[in-house]
Amino acid sequence: MEFFRGVNINWMGKAKYFVALSLFLLAVGWLSILRAGGLHYGIDFRGGTLVYVRFANTPPIDKIRKGLADAGMSNSSIQQISDISNASAKNDIVVGLEQRGQGDESLDAGKQAILGILHKTFGTDAGGKADFNGLASADLAAFLTVKDPLSLGSSAGDRYTQLAQRLVDARDKDHGGLLASFDALKGAEGATPAVLSALSSGFSLGNFAIRDVEVVGPKVGAQLRRQAILATLYALAGMLVYIAFRFEWVYGAAAVIAVFHDVLITLGFFSLFHYEISLTVIAALLTLVGYSMNDTIVIFDRVRENLRVMRREPLAEIVNKSINQTLSRTILTSGLTFLTVLVLLLMGGGVLRAFSFAMVVGVVIGTYSSFGIAAPIVVLWSKYAGGQGVTASAGSAAEKRVAAAARR
Repeated sequence: MEFFRGVNINWMGKAKYFVALSLFLLAVGWLSILRAGGLHYGIDFRGGTLVYVRFANTPPIDKIRKGLADAGMSNSSIQQISDISNASAKNDIVVGLEQRGQGDESLDAGKQAILGILHKTFGTDAGGKADFNGLASADLAAFLTVKDPLSLGSSAGDRYTQLAQRLVDARDKDHGGLLASFDALKGAEGATPAVLSALSSGFSLGNFAIRDVEVVGPKVGAQLRRQAILATLYALAGMLVYIAFRFEWVYGAAAVIAVFHDVLITLGFFSLFHYEISLTVIAALLTLVGYSMNDTIVIFDRVRENLRVMRREPLAEIVNKSINQTLSRTILTSGLTFLTVLVLLLMGGGVLRAFSFAMVVGVVIGTYSSFGIAAPIVVLWSKYAGGQGVTASAGSAAEKRVAAAARR
């Protein structure tokens, strides 16, 4: 399928505008990074504690922030999660506490501090009753065993353990981990009126529930950050070697420079829009490295084919023709990919927001850099090399050996 036929755009004539746009985006993004004192790393890389909290109603962010500040944790981050595809997650927030001190003890202390502040600020005392919404199945089983609402006596065995697990599963899976009334458990197996009465007398129902807690140590965070950088560099090095072998070294250098350009601009956008760099974002960046490289190779491969039949034409004209010939393919692949990741950004929820944002920015920048950065670098090199090397190199080293043997 072709959207465009007979396209004759002078891409190389506009190369200076592409370079100016790239320099502008790089300058704005990295000025933002310098102004912020560096990239904003997530808990994965910097170490710390993340507490995922679900509220029954709209979470009072100001009240939470004040409670944290009163406890000396004003540097904690609070992020509200909005997921239109999951109605039960519309009132979720993530409270993040940066690493303070050394060792796992400080991390556990940070977790307990956040939990304590939330319980103090929003917990329902109700005469000292425990909050059923934050209760573990083992604690519930112990309570039921003591109360014995089913009058099982010594024959109870593990019946209450199984019942407690069913009640907790009903709370978490059917009601999003947050009950407004114990009557909501009536549909659960074994939730008899006697059991519900015991729960009502023994527990309270808070207006929030702790959904999950993530703790990452500082050493693990530093190791993950180092491995993420090495993974990106190894991917670029491997691609440079492949392209240099398959085409010419200048093609490989141009493609790698373009990919560096894509990653740096994407990181700049992350700083401008205040997104954190996490492991999922690194996965997105590695995906974009391969995506951008693939788009660049398609253009370079067409350039190599045209070099065989347009030997007398200037390299700039050959590159222009190659980009125009692959334009329909670029629009199809990049356009469909962009629409997919855009939907993921708009409807994927807060957990995938940073990942999908990296994909949206990267697809646009990666497609643009293939014809706006990588191709002009090859043309510029040929110009300053006196027209030697690139234009004469119509194929790979293996292809040239075959051609030389045929001439003999």
